Amino acid sequence: MRLLHTADWHLGQNLHGFDRADEHAAFLDWLLDTLERERADALLIAGDVFDQANPSAQAQRQLYAFLAAAVQRRPGLDIVLIAGNHDSPGRLEAIAPLAAAFGVHVIGHTHADVHGHVELERLLLPLHDTDGAVAAWCLAVPFLRPADVPRSSADEAGAAYAAGVARLYAELGALARTRRAAGQALIALGHCHLHGGAVSQHSERRLLIGNAEALPSTLFAADLDYVALGHLHRAQRIGEERLRYAGSPLPLSFAEVDYPHQVLRVDFTDGRLSAVEALRVPRSRALLRLPAAGPAPLEAVLAELAATRFPSPAPYLEVRVRLDAPQPGLRPLIEDALKGHDVRLARIDSCYAQTSTEPEAPAALERLDPAEVFARRYRMQFAAEPPEDYTAAFAELLQAVQHTEDAR
Repeated sequence: MRLLHTADWHLGQNLHGFDRADEHAAFLDWLLDTLERERADALLIAGDVFDQANPSAQAQRQLYAFLAAAVQRRPGLDIVLIAGNHDSPGRLEAIAPLAAAFGVHVIGHTHADVHGHVELERLLLPLHDTDGAVAAWCLAVPFLRPADVPRSSADEAGAAYAAGVARLYAELGALARTRRAAGQALIALGHCHLHGGAVSQHSERRLLIGNAEALPSTLFAADLDYVALGHLHRAQRIGEERLRYAGSPLPLSFAEVDYPHQVLRVDFTDGRLSAVEALRVPRSRALLRLPAAGPAPLEAVLAELAATRFPSPAPYLEVRVRLDAPQPGLRPLIEDALKGHDVRLARIDSCYAQTSTEPEAPAALERLDPAEVFARRYRMQFAAEPPEDYTAAFAELLQAVQHTEDAR
């Protein structure tokens, strides 16, 4: 059996005010061709299919058009799509009954029975090979908020979330083993942050579950043949060949310019992982940071911009300038230097020169996540680190606010 593993599409994303629908369209066209060329039996989409919980009509059309084209061009293809922390679970699941008729399984959130037990059956999905036989079982677990995980009175304070996630995967794994026949693989699908994963600056929303921000990779049992993960935008493996983040197919911020954007082709032989290969996604529109070596004096930057030959189509541009004093007319100067060039001026990153005797400049507020602002304020007022229960309470409050904002 062969599957493709992808994640973090963020359909509908704007990069500093510029719409990216054309780039997403180019990626989805490439993915359709790749599914056909690679003769994939299954496609796993590990969350954050949309950039926000209330996506535009255009972004939703892109998803639905892709799903329809995929099952038409690759009959018998199994598609499993789970919600990420950017997605609205209910919005995604609204199409689930119709999608299931075409072999597309959409899991937005966990469901619980009247006793509070998670309904495991709907999270365990068969994947089929080219002949239509069951070749694997997929443990499809969407992004889990604190209220979604099973709790136990024995859980230690501050670790209840991690324990609950581990418990859910363990229960689901136990069910999968009762269904698994010889020659069938076990595959876990999830959207979470594992310990040891490299995080992107400025584009990944922290999951913020108190001090359980990152989960241990040990929550995935040793007999799981492959773990397909989403959330971290840098494609990477976490210690083992089987533990993989596919990464985002597009750079979602300038911090991700040098990432290896890709989908993963995963092969199984006799129910065991046999090969994982990265398939690089062509970049349809470049992101450039000038000067490439880092911030430079304004005059040098303006001269470089005027002399640069930019690729087509118009690339996104981040201009990096080192100033000696505030420059109120900085943007008009840069725009003037770019006259005659077809570029998308997305961001101006300005900093100030410092001498070794000057104190470190305070971090710009926009570069700090809310948790760090909270921790700094607590340290300033009480000269101590915030207690764990305070941090956890703030994290849950912030997550609730973010979810409410996304839903608007």
